[in-house]
Amino acid sequence: MHFMRSHCCYDAVPTSCKLVVFDVSLEIKKAFVALVANGVRAAPLWDSKTQSFVGMLTITDFINILHRYYRSPLVQIYEVEEHKIETWREVYLQGSFKPLVYISPSNSLFDAVYSLIKHKIHRLPVIEPISGNVLHILTHKRILKFLHIFGSTIPKPRFLKKTVQELCIGTFRDVAVVPETAPVYAALEIFVDRRVSALPVVNDAGQVVGLYSRFDVIHLAAQKTYNNLDISVREALRQRTTCLEGVLTCYPHETMEDIIDRIAKEQVHRLVLVDENQYPRGIVSLSDILQALVLTPAGIDALNS
Repeated sequence: MHFMRSHCCYDAVPTSCKLVVFDVSLEIKKAFVALVANGVRAAPLWDSKTQSFVGMLTITDFINILHRYYRSPLVQIYEVEEHKIETWREVYLQGSFKPLVYISPSNSLFDAVYSLIKHKIHRLPVIEPISGNVLHILTHKRILKFLHIFGSTIPKPRFLKKTVQELCIGTFRDVAVVPETAPVYAALEIFVDRRVSALPVVNDAGQVVGLYSRFDVIHLAAQKTYNNLDISVREALRQRTTCLEGVLTCYPHETMEDIIDRIAKEQVHRLVLVDENQYPRGIVSLSDILQALVLTPAGIDALNS
């Protein structure tokens, strides 16, 4: 906790990284294709009229657009492609514009973790207060990597030697899963309704055979296959052009330290907790880990606040 309070966000900004910014007047389709082409998951949105950053365009927006219009009798999905980002924001947000959540490079990493978890966001722009420029987009993954590399010099909390079962860190009840035979549209519905970022894919026996994440959905834009969301999740995973996260699992008897090491080494966002027969028992995510490592010792429960 002291380590995170004594390091500022600027410390976690890499010396070189790719940052894509979209003007809100850009067409939605071009924006999502640009996300894929640049290998980024989100982009800050610039409004030329107000000369300010007004939000973020993320994969969640793409999912919400597909979910909203795919089965709509009034609007065809190809019509939505012509929409500009600002049109989508006006239609979807309908006046409920939330101010952009951002952080200053001089704020502590503790503040960054609190912001990410409290606001239930995965991207936190680091904005330089004088110039107003976005320097970087902080993520749970980047912060855990920083902690993993530079935190090795500080004593590790004793609870890391305990098992995930003993600590109950993660989601263990009512875990959202998707059958491999279900259509992709069914997965989108779960993403929207349950507000989860990944779904363990199960076979007919209920065993975990894959992971379908929000990030997989963006590849529908790359392959222009988003007018056919009736293909099965199994087929969608098979069609992936690049080998993405795959499914990485952990077991209830493993220690928290082993789980953190695996997540950091494999650079994934979560592990699926399974029993010895590969049945899903829970999900251990980066949010759960950062809450336990950083906020819980300070007496803050941002996950459930």
